[in-house]
Amino acid sequence: MKFLDEAKIYLKSGNGGPGCVSFRREKYIDNGGPNGGDGGRGGDVIFEVAGALNTLIDFRYRQHFRADNGQHGMGKDMHGADADSCIIKVPVGTVILDEDGETELADMTQEGQRLVFLKGGDGGFGNTHYKSATNQAPRQSGPGWPGQERWVWLRLKIIADIGIIGLPNAGKSTFLASCTHAKPKIADYPFTTLVPNLGVTRVRDQEIVLADIPGLIEGAHEGHGLGDRFLGHVERTAGLLHLVDATAEDVVHSWQSIRHELESYGHHLASKSEILALNKIDAVTPEDLHDKLEALEQAAGHKVFAMSAVSRQGEDDVMVAMLRTVLEHRGLAFVENAPEPGNWEPAT
Repeated sequence: MKFLDEAKIYLKSGNGGPGCVSFRREKYIDNGGPNGGDGGRGGDVIFEVAGALNTLIDFRYRQHFRADNGQHGMGKDMHGADADSCIIKVPVGTVILDEDGETELADMTQEGQRLVFLKGGDGGFGNTHYKSATNQAPRQSGPGWPGQERWVWLRLKIIADIGIIGLPNAGKSTFLASCTHAKPKIADYPFTTLVPNLGVTRVRDQEIVLADIPGLIEGAHEGHGLGDRFLGHVERTAGLLHLVDATAEDVVHSWQSIRHELESYGHHLASKSEILALNKIDAVTPEDLHDKLEALEQAAGHKVFAMSAVSRQGEDDVMVAMLRTVLEHRGLAFVENAPEPGNWEPAT
């Protein structure tokens, strides 16, 4: 299935059905009164969150959604039937934006969540409604109210606990594959990952959802490389796991370049909790590793983990740090003396 995280669609709720002008006509009853029924209500446009969906690819092939119109009223005081609603299913984490692409109208974050986005028009009154003591044979009826219409943008922001960021080829997909059942594409060239990938791991009986996004490069906020279009997928995370390639000549510059992109992107990404890890430590000498760790810790001002996603060396410490960040974000206490994760494993 192809991944699509943005789509523009047209929505139109149904028009109300017109009322009916009718008079009672029966044998032996002269001058029967009005009996025209009201029109039915137009269908609503409803968004519904479906847990089985994880992309907006369906909206590439269909961009127009129209609810049915209400049926017209009929004689014998029969009201027209209300039209069925047009239900649009979207993935968890879908944001509905106005036509300008910036104004947020709704945020669909819970599976099963429903939102009546556009209401259908009310049906018009039949001539029975207009009967009065002074007008006992009205020939007036309502046409029914029109529905609403508008263009909107749908933008998918993946809901995950930890976002994995870093320069291209920093080992993000390898780490995701090693600690979850996710099967991202892995290769030794930049931009192997072209779309976000999700995986679930379990640490101390707590499930943590990880999101691996395509690598950033300097100038991503200006559209260089793959740009910053995928950073929206880590806006909802409790924290960020920032992987730096230990084989890079200047690991401080690698870290600073990503931090600059986060600050340029905004949306409070730069203020999120950062778990900083030097990856691929099995590919450098102990002396080189010591120097790079010391330089990176001095630049970042906090602890830097050393790990290898291939050999899994040092991954336990990173997993505990992610668990601490997630629990704090959920408002739960992290127990320091709890048993170590030991055999943390991908969640089934």
